[in-house]
Amino acid sequence: MTFHSPAKINLWLRILGKRPDGFHEVQTRLCRLALGDTVEIEMRGAGTDVSLSCSDPTVPLDESNLAMKALRAFEKCTGKQSSWRIHLEKKIPAGAGLGGGSSNAATVLKGANELAGRPLSLEKLIELGGQIGSDVPCFILDQPAADGAGRGEQVTPVDFPWQLPLVLIKPPFPIPTPWAYKRWAESKELPGVLYAPQICPWGAMSNDLERPVYEKYVLLPTLKTWLLEQPEVHAALMSGSGSTMFAITETHAQAAEIAAKAREFCGETAWVQATQTGA
Repeated sequence: MTFHSPAKINLWLRILGKRPDGFHEVQTRLCRLALGDTVEIEMRGAGTDVSLSCSDPTVPLDESNLAMKALRAFEKCTGKQSSWRIHLEKKIPAGAGLGGGSSNAATVLKGANELAGRPLSLEKLIELGGQIGSDVPCFILDQPAADGAGRGEQVTPVDFPWQLPLVLIKPPFPIPTPWAYKRWAESKELPGVLYAPQICPWGAMSNDLERPVYEKYVLLPTLKTWLLEQPEVHAALMSGSGSTMFAITETHAQAAEIAAKAREFCGETAWVQATQTGA
């Protein structure tokens, strides 16, 4: 079977403080995008061998891959092993704050469950997903948008009638999520950069992780300021822990215009993609 594995953006991400377990308590809204990977899953029958391949040669294919972790979690929970083939056709860049690995994990959980005759309920899949990664349950829900609480894994679907045109811009470097959270408490705002919530019909857009990330990766606050200066841009924000910045426009034509401008502004090493919310 072949599945669409969508990317996501965080329309807002608020950190409430550090938890006793070492994670941080957050409030966030995750919104799925039309942009996504393609995941092929084949259940070959008897056996225990697993073949994992990927179109991106930089993606690890060992047990550290979240798709592999999802399959192992499924096998452990059901008590059944089979021979599997999984192929990831990647369009979502890694280390981008777009949830590519988490989306792949959720897709493998749902796909394996479908091929095995649905032994696990949706609630059990969400529980398993939360054990793999904080963003995984959002993708299992299969809804346009969801609010995340706890460390992000406690998800609630929300009504989201908007299909927002937007542009994604990822510079040629990833940002490790644990590093960003670790730096949050001691970080400070840079002068002249907008951190305040941007009031939109779909909510107040802000990201508390911009503060620690912008201190080190100074291209990102420069890019945000430049985006907000463009007349076509309604709002601009970093997604998750970065390094992707996104800009919401009024129309798809404007998103295409901003994408062209961003390629010129950022240079050839940046990844730029126009897309929209909804998957």
